[in-house]
Amino acid sequence: MSAPADHEQPIRRATVVGTGLIGGSIARALRERGWRVSGVDSDDARTSRALELGVVDEVGYDPEAELTFVATPVGQITDAVKDALAHTAGVVTDVGGVKASVVDAIDDPRFVGGHPMAGSEQEGVDGATADIFDGAVWVLTPVAGTDPGAFTLVRSTVASFGAEVVEVAPERHDQLVAVVSHVPHLTAAALMRLASTRAEEQGGLLRLAAGGFRDMTRIASGHPGIWPDICESNRAAIVQTLDELVAALREMREVVDASDRSRLLGALGEARRARNTLPARSSRPSELVEVRVPIQDQPGELSGVTTLATDLEVNIYDIEIDHAAESTRGLLVLVVAADMAERLIGGLMARGYRPTSRPLE
Repeated sequence: MSAPADHEQPIRRATVVGTGLIGGSIARALRERGWRVSGVDSDDARTSRALELGVVDEVGYDPEAELTFVATPVGQITDAVKDALAHTAGVVTDVGGVKASVVDAIDDPRFVGGHPMAGSEQEGVDGATADIFDGAVWVLTPVAGTDPGAFTLVRSTVASFGAEVVEVAPERHDQLVAVVSHVPHLTAAALMRLASTRAEEQGGLLRLAAGGFRDMTRIASGHPGIWPDICESNRAAIVQTLDELVAALREMREVVDASDRSRLLGALGEARRARNTLPARSSRPSELVEVRVPIQDQPGELSGVTTLATDLEVNIYDIEIDHAAESTRGLLVLVVAADMAERLIGGLMARGYRPTSRPLE
């Protein structure tokens, strides 16, 4: 008599709206982890190509999708999220580079704003790869009305791609990405245009481009089509940051023009120290601890704790919610670096929480 077959786990289902580079990469990452993925796109040729490449399993919304990723251009995200919420009963998230305007327009607890800080010089679904998010920061922007279960699902899923998940308020996200993403791209484009103009006057100039120039202008090779929407949606933060950059460049010009060696060395040294202290990932269990936070079962509790962690510059490596249906309280378990635990605990206690901690191992 043969042994009974093992009980098979149900196949997890997802939909990806927008089957370009990022959407296609999400679809590939999901399929590598056993999900069945449907693809939706305003361009039938793109979904046909995604199907041909094996990026998606089928075309069209999957009403049974547990999770839907909206990966359209920024200007189309709000309408696409609303369509996804109407076509599916599951959780919906997006990947747009601007968050406040989208989150303000979507009043649904099933929606979780998101933004993977990842990309490639490749274009379209042909350039999609499952490992594009490995080691990248993936920002989530939960608000008071976000369903904790929806947030936890999105967080666990994108963390399974190898991404480092960070939670911030939508407005704060837009201010930060103006500095670390939007203005750097515009700056690289401006520098590349300057070099190109000089190259027309002085043949062979670009052949002299050294590694530093290539590193600084690499992002200028990205697809330009996404940037008009981003600049329009995040105009105020981008313009403010550009003004600050212009002022910093003007100051640097004055230092160089005055041959002020002391100020120049000071400025370059400060920049070097800042660059060398950019945070690195920690992954060894011995370097991590659990911070356990009793919370009330009410809107805003989860987002309040996670955004506090970001404000304190404490990265959350994993998150879990332990909640009994009959109770009005729950337990939020955060995994953080051991050397940052006291900072987080102090911040939580200042907010009236009573956290405890214990080593992960």
